[in-house]
Amino acid sequence: MNFLKTLLWILIAAGLAIFATANWTDATLSLWGGLLLTIKLPFLLFLAFLAGWLPTWLIMRGKLWRLKRQGADGHSGRPVPPPPPASPVEQQREDGM
Repeated sequence: MNFLKTLLWILIAAGLAIFATANWTDATLSLWGGLLLTIKLPFLLFLAFLAGWLPTWLIMRGKLWRLKRQGADGHSGRPVPPPPPASPVEQQREDGM
């Protein structure tokens, strides 16, 4: 299984390298005040990927940290035992007995 995982990562890295070399062109970004930024297109795509992925990852890590902290504090949500069953109620007869 490790072989397949390694092979998959090698294929992904090779695909990204081929994509980067095929698209190695300049992209010009217009910033504020007439400022222009020239950046290579693969790097720009990587920055856009990070801008979308990083906040989501940070939120997930924060939630995991909070859950681990709650578990360490003893607030793990242990179930409360159910109350004891009620004693049966005797029914009175209508004939007065």
